[in-house]
Amino acid sequence: MKNSVTGLFCLCLLWAGWTRSGQAQTPSPGPKPDPAAASAPQDQQTPTGGPIIQAPPELPKYPDVRLPGEHGFWIGLGASQPKGQSIYDTGRANASQANSGFVTMQGTPHIGESVEGGIVLGLHNALRVSYFQTSASGDFLAPTDMTMWSQNYSSGDLVSTNYKLQDIKVSFDYLTWPYPVGYKRFRLKTLWQVQYVVLKSTFNAPQLPLVNSSGAPLTDASGNPITYVGQGTSWFITPTLGLGFQEYISHHLRLELNGVGFGIPHHSTLWDVDGSINIRVGRFEIGAGARAFHFKTSPEGSYYMRGTLTAPQVSLRWFSE
Repeated sequence: MKNSVTGLFCLCLLWAGWTRSGQAQTPSPGPKPDPAAASAPQDQQTPTGGPIIQAPPELPKYPDVRLPGEHGFWIGLGASQPKGQSIYDTGRANASQANSGFVTMQGTPHIGESVEGGIVLGLHNALRVSYFQTSASGDFLAPTDMTMWSQNYSSGDLVSTNYKLQDIKVSFDYLTWPYPVGYKRFRLKTLWQVQYVVLKSTFNAPQLPLVNSSGAPLTDASGNPITYVGQGTSWFITPTLGLGFQEYISHHLRLELNGVGFGIPHHSTLWDVDGSINIRVGRFEIGAGARAFHFKTSPEGSYYMRGTLTAPQVSLRWFSE
């Protein structure tokens, strides 16, 4: 009997030890894994906390095609045949002058000469520098007593007139539309310019005597030789603002139209318009068109000049690319 109880007790101890060993080795059930999350790449798994941030898509890239004349630099020459007469007049600073000082400058302007140079800045912008000059001379009979540049002329005197016009222009041509350019052939540019205008005028009485009957030079009260020349210079610097239009009809044919101007009431005024059709042959471009140029120096001075010149013109440009 004692042996039976002892055996039963040992059997219970063995059962209890086996049960505890099984429970210690069996893991507790956890959350069921997500098969989709496990198979997704590491950088695409949804974060467990915080805002979801997505990178913006890349902006589309547009082509930017440069057409002839939109590379490198260029130089050019031009010629024109201006028409129109300039006016010389007394300014407000000399309003008390007794004699008339109003003169229409005589003669047809000589052939206008121009030179130009430019360089491309950026994709379709450009910096241009140009120079233009013309002159005219002629004669008229003074209708009354007159005074020009402090030189007096009597009524009936034959008076010769001469003037020379010079214009220096610096222009920054900024592409305004279209943007982006892409494959478009039209260009609208805003023109930001500075112009320097100089007018030199000279008057003389070529038929009045300079020597006496014996051939000795005539002198004034101070003993200086008599002269009938009156001359002086009027000039001004002004900004000019405007628009430029270009249309590339083909790879070898281009239309261009530019217009600028600026003025201050009772002071200097300038406007400048030109248009041309241009044909490209290799690195050369031949242009033909017309130009209108208006100027007025400040009437606040002792004397001033004004006028409008129109001219057909031709040009030849050479491009580096």
